[in-house]
Amino acid sequence: MQALLKFSRAIDWLNAQVGKVIIWFIFAATFISALNAIVRKVFNYSSNGFLEVQWYLFAWAFLVAAGYTLLHREHVRIDVLNSRLSKKAQVWIDIIGFTFFLTPLCLLVLYLTGPMVVEKYTSGEMSGNPGGLIRWPVWLALPIGFGLLLLQGWSELIKRIAFLRGQGPDPMGRLTDQTAEEELAAALKREAEAAANATSQAPVAAAQAR
Repeated sequence: MQALLKFSRAIDWLNAQVGKVIIWFIFAATFISALNAIVRKVFNYSSNGFLEVQWYLFAWAFLVAAGYTLLHREHVRIDVLNSRLSKKAQVWIDIIGFTFFLTPLCLLVLYLTGPMVVEKYTSGEMSGNPGGLIRWPVWLALPIGFGLLLLQGWSELIKRIAFLRGQGPDPMGRLTDQTAEEELAAALKREAEAAANATSQAPVAAAQAR
């Protein structure tokens, strides 16, 4: 189990690094969108390539970050019934889901999309739009994204099995166990405390200086 947990931590690290990179894809898509709008309005010029690169970046951000989203437990869940169950029952539901639904789905997508990406790469397929881009880079996001999602699913499965065996922490809930509002409130509280400490120490520092 310890070897499996080490493998799980390696997968978590990988998807965490992917998430740090993907956020720049979102920034790039936003920047290109704004730049395209400015160029179109000011110079009355546009290109399908500008539009398609935004779609490519969005596709990569959405698909490749799926594993990162699962790592942080931010995926959509239906908790109306699940939240009423015991922690052990919730863990078992996740184990069944990762084993019999997520894993087969990811393997099927990898099986179907792998040959398609190779075919589009070898053929050099281009967009049908004038000035469009080559197609294989956006198709590549499918096997990479589902591959990372599959690995993260296995990582989460390992964590839940370890928890049931008493060899791992509680794997349920968000990583921080705080909502976004609670995290913001905690950050503001820390800043207020730091400012108060600085204010209270100012007279002491002034007295020492004299």
